[in-house]
Amino acid sequence: MNKHKKNRYFFGSVKVGTRGQIVIPQEAREVFNIKSGDQILIFGDINKGLGLIKASKLNQFATRFFKSFELEEENNQNKNGGNNNE
Repeated sequence: MNKHKKNRYFFGSVKVGTRGQIVIPQEAREVFNIKSGDQILIFGDINKGLGLIKASKLNQFATRFFKSFELEEENNQNKNGGNNNE
């Protein structure tokens, strides 16, 4: 494993098996706390390549993201005296 800039790593290369499977290097699993049975989401961009993220991390992000909308809505209601008609 090579650590580059802060919080950025290169974990080496892996081969794609005949069934399209790859093995995530042990060091990467340790750094990102990936355990057997964890669900991994795979995103792709034609120009930038593939990205992987633990589903639990995306769920945490989505929860915070939608909570921010709720807080914004509450703030707007408080500014308008509870009137939803803007």
